[in-house]
Parts: sequence; structure tokens; C-alpha cells
Amino acid sequence: MTVVHPELRRATRGARRPLLAATLLQGAVTLTHLAQAVLLALALADLARGRTERLPWLLAAVLVVVAARAAATTRQRRTATRAGAEVRVALRDELLARLGSLGPAYLTTARAGAVRTTLVDGVEGVDAYVSRYLPQLLITLTVPPLLLAVTAAVEPTALFGLVPALLLALLGPRAWDRLLAARGREHWDTYERLGADYLEALQGMPALRAAGAVGRTRARLEERSAALHRSTVAQLRVSLVTTGITDLAIQGGTAAAALLACWSAVGGATTATGTYLVLLLASECFRPVRDLAREWHAGYLGASAADGIAALRTAAPAVRDTGTAPADWPKAPELRFDNVGFTYDGASAPAVDGVTFTAPAGRTTALVGPSGAGKSTLLALLLRHHDPGDGRITLDGLPTTAYTLDALRKGVAVVSQTTYLFHATIADNLRAARPDATDDDLAAAARAAGVHDEITALPDGYATVLGERGATLSGGQRQRLALARALLADARVLVLDEATSSVDERREAHIVRALTEAAGDRTVLVIAHRLAAVRHADHIVVLDAGRVDATGDHTHLVEAGGVYARLVAAGRTHPEDVAA
Repeated sequence: MTVVHPELRRATRGARRPLLAATLLQGAVTLTHLAQAVLLALALADLARGRTERLPWLLAAVLVVVAARAAATTRQRRTATRAGAEVRVALRDELLARLGSLGPAYLTTARAGAVRTTLVDGVEGVDAYVSRYLPQLLITLTVPPLLLAVTAAVEPTALFGLVPALLLALLGPRAWDRLLAARGREHWDTYERLGADYLEALQGMPALRAAGAVGRTRARLEERSAALHRSTVAQLRVSLVTTGITDLAIQGGTAAAALLACWSAVGGATTATGTYLVLLLASECFRPVRDLAREWHAGYLGASAADGIAALRTAAPAVRDTGTAPADWPKAPELRFDNVGFTYDGASAPAVDGVTFTAPAGRTTALVGPSGAGKSTLLALLLRHHDPGDGRITLDGLPTTAYTLDALRKGVAVVSQTTYLFHATIADNLRAARPDATDDDLAAAARAAGVHDEITALPDGYATVLGERGATLSGGQRQRLALARALLADARVLVLDEATSSVDERREAHIVRALTEAAGDRTVLVIAHRLAAVRHADHIVVLDAGRVDATGDHTHLVEAGGVYARLVAAGRTHPEDVAA
């Protein structure tokens, strides 16, 4: 119980002052127990001698001490709660910022449910550990030695019962620390997996129902729950052993000290006051140890989650944020891919190889090609979710590595096929891109995205509260709201990655033309499968098997033949529909 995980020590750095205050207040509470013990010893000694003159004053003093303890306890709990909240908020903010810097590349290997468990339950456990266990640990390391010194001055023979018992209570459970840590890690890993499975099942419930897999999923969750139960019981067995050792030492030490004090009193070596004082101090000597065991169980979840929190906090990003340039382009920048090549880890062939093309400043460039041609990879490289293995990508003449990650990702607004809307009003969802946007700004962006009329037709208009992930809207409405949000962002580069795939083709053509007009001084990069989204682009880049097959406008590419002409002949740009 005395070993503190380095990650938990680190978590206390931002709240050292309130934690110190909470510890000092806990010390004050302990002093009131000691004062009460001394007052009761004096009162009992007076009663034993038949002297009652001081008894009312002593009992009144006891009541004052009890009241002082109640006030100190209330203040200590409030201070500890504030300290824990500061630790919790700071740690969660740090982890969220870390997730942001890690980017999507990290979340492709980590399960969202496991990350959620660490961010929510793990951090909550750290709160209890830091705000309750650590202050009590400091009290336990300081108070018993002081009481032993006082006891030695009053009745030295009582130490023969107290010292061995204290050593057993504090050091005995250490023999089980390694096993308890292993069981704790096993319990946390099982807890994380169960949380991830439940979140995945909830998010994928429509798909599970459609596939008739609800029963199989329920069986798997029941198995996971049973595994968590087994790991919890295994952990409790070890915890009960350590608790049993502590309780045995406390009870035995108290009894031994009482017997030694009584034996000394019978022999006349100790006064009545000294005997009562030793009896009461023996109990107070073990009180911090009992409280420490209780607070350990309260904060054990935080101790179990420490490894997971450390792993998330220290996870290495896919790219290093070494750039220094701000992406504050005064006008739309030119985007250029120069002999770019990239191979995913474990892949036998490059995803893109020798890709070279230029997206002119302030114009619309479309990327088309069969599935697997490398379109999404180029977008990931542009946003620096990965860095190219060969070549470079430049914006306004500077390589993307020269910009800070935060500046680059703010300077490039992306609307993807998979949109995310929050459980908030439509206006709040739109202002996520620009908090200071006026109502007129919202309306203008919504008109450009082709969704303004549908918003105003709702009973509450822009004040309509959306369901989680925008579930109360159709797929097309969600995408158009995401488009409007991207237009509100003050980004000079706008990327539309299948951003109109949920919209019918006639409306898609209208939206793309409106977006092109609304983009204004922006460089627009459109990735799409349907011709309605790309045929009016100023410049079209055709990819095939990770390479550039051709570039030009729609008319030129159709006349030149090749991959693009075959896509046009097939009537769409989705590769599965193209004849061999």
C-alpha cells in the first residue's frame, strides 16, 4: 500500500497545494482524536480515583474536540474533493490533448471503448487515489511513529506489543504486492475489453439486428462479464488476505499493548492516567493504518488504471510535431504533391508511388480512381496522419512538415463521408467550426451546403437539438450540415472526401456548384466516386494502383481515353461497377 505508481505521483503535480492542505487538515483531524484520547484518559483516571471536580470540564473539552473534528473533517473532505477535481480535470485534458496529437492513426489500432474506459473510469479512480489515499498515506507514515515515542515515554513495555504489530500491519501485506498488482492489471484489462465490447455493440446495434447477430453478441458479452467477475473475485481474494493480515495485526497489537499496560499497572510501575493513556493511544496508533486500508480500496481502481493511463499519455504519435510555421496564408495556397510515395506498415506494396500533381491555388481539383488507388492515403498524408516515405507535399511552397500540426489541421478543413454531429443545437454544431459566427454567417453557410431551407422548416429552426451523432437527421442532411460547418471554418484549403455520397445525384451537382462558388478564396480538393461531384472541377487527377494515370479537365480526359474514360462509360466512378 506504500508503493505509489510513478504515473499517479505525476498526476499530483498540478494540485500540490490543495493536496497539501487536505493532508494538513487530515493531520488536524488525527490530532483531535489524540486530544480526545488524552482527555478521556484524564477523565477515566479521575473516576478511578473518585475525583469528579474536573470531570465536567474534561467532558466539555471532549465535546469541543468532537465539534472541532467535525468541522475539520468537513473542510478536509471539501479540500480533498477540490484537489481530486483539479487532478481529474488536468489529467483528462492532458489525455484528450494527447489523443488529438496522436490523431486517427492511433485510433485505428486502439479500441474506442477501451480509450473511453481509461479517460472516464480510470481517471475517476485516480481522483479517489490521489485525493483520499495519498493524504492518508502521509498521515500513516508520520503519526504512528510519534505515538510510539509518546507511548515509550509513558509505558515503554507497551512497545513490545505495538511495534511488532505495526510492522506486521504495514509490511505484511507487501508480500502480496506483486500478486495484487498482477491481478489488478488483469482486472483492468478485462474491464477495458468489456467496456469496448459494450460500446461497440451499442454503436453497431442496427447492423447486428440486420445481420441477426444480436444473440451471438449477447452471448459474447455475457462471457466477457463472466470473465470480469472471475478477475474481480481473484483480485478480492488477494485483497482479503492483505486485509486479514492488517486486521489481525491491529487487533493483536491493541490487545497485547492493553495486557502489557495492565500488567505494568498491577505491578505499580504505571499510574492510572498512564495506563488509560496507553490503552487509548494504542487504539489511536492503529487508526491511521485502518483508515489507510479503507482508502486503498477506494482508490484501487486508479492504481489499476495507472498503466493504461501511462500508455496513453506516452504513446508515440505517427508523426513528430517539429514544424514552426503558422498556416496563416493570406490567400488560397497552392497544393503540390511531389513524387510522393508511402507504404503502410506490414504492406507488401506501396499505397502510393511517385505521385506528382498540383492543385492550383483558389481552384477546385478532383481526385478520382478505383478503390485502393490511393486517394484516402493522399488525404492522410496531407493532414500528416502519416508522413510520406518518399517525396514531399507542399502548401504555399512550404513542405507540410514545416507547419505545426495544429496550424496545418486548422488550415485544412475536411468533410468526409462519415460525419459526426454532437448532441446539441444545429447552431451549436455549426459554431463548433467558428464560435463567433453570426446567425447570418450560419445561414449563408447552410445555403451554400443546400440545407438552409430544411433547417428553417424545423419547428425550432437553428435551435433544434439534434440526437446523438445527428441520429434525428437523414444521412444527406448530416453531410450537408458537415459541409456548412466546414465552410464556416476559416480554412484556406477545403477537402471534400466523399462529402456528398448520401445526397441524390441531382442535388449533389447543385451542391458542388454552390460549394465551388462559396469556397471563394479557397483551394478545394474533391475526392468522389460519382461524376456529378467532379466533372465540373477545374482540374481532375486520375489515380490508378497508387500512381497518377492522367490529369486534365473532364473533356480532355474523356477524349484521351484510359481509366477516366472507362469510368465515364460505366456511368459512375466506383471501380466495382467498371467492366474489366
